[in-house]
Amino acid sequence: MMLDRWLKTDGQHPATPDTVYQPALDHLSIKMRLTVFHITGPDPLQWEMRAVRHSGFTSRLLNINQLFADCRIGDFKDRRYMEEAVIPRLLEVSRTQQPRIEMVKTRLLGVSLGYDRILLPQKNAEAPEWIISSSYARFLLSRPQEQANLDVADEAITQLLVEGATAKEIAATLGVSHRTVEHRLSRLKERMGARNTVHLVAMLMAGHIDRS
Repeated sequence: MMLDRWLKTDGQHPATPDTVYQPALDHLSIKMRLTVFHITGPDPLQWEMRAVRHSGFTSRLLNINQLFADCRIGDFKDRRYMEEAVIPRLLEVSRTQQPRIEMVKTRLLGVSLGYDRILLPQKNAEAPEWIISSSYARFLLSRPQEQANLDVADEAITQLLVEGATAKEIAATLGVSHRTVEHRLSRLKERMGARNTVHLVAMLMAGHIDRS
């Protein structure tokens, strides 16, 4: 809906951002976040980030809505995230005045983060004054305290674990005792700082995402 509204705008008669996003607000998923970047000059670190709609995505790892409170880009808590995952795309769409739709896989304050993002720059015969960013959260995963250097047996166990197998099913598949599987999983949880098996799976997935 926002893209359709954006397509109807005209660079000769620049629109305000609410003209594009307002009709779509009631249709956004709870996991979607809507932000407007106000372009205040040539330096993107000086651009203003203003939240229009916060995400309902919740996590004990990061308070996303608090982290993405209204501020200058240069004042954002994780400068590296902005410089690698945000600013290059903002500069691109500002220059081309064309939308950008993509899956973003990055890191934010040491946490693996994935989300779908659409950027809609103002059409302006001179230069855009704003960019709308709409994002849909996919995952937020913590890294292990220690990288898992797995032996062959641990790799087999963790592969089946990530696929959803229980400890008993893993034991039956690999032809080992249930106690052996539980012992290896306990050792992995302790080494990686996982609170439970579900947390261990999330850490293993985060490690895989970081390597991909």
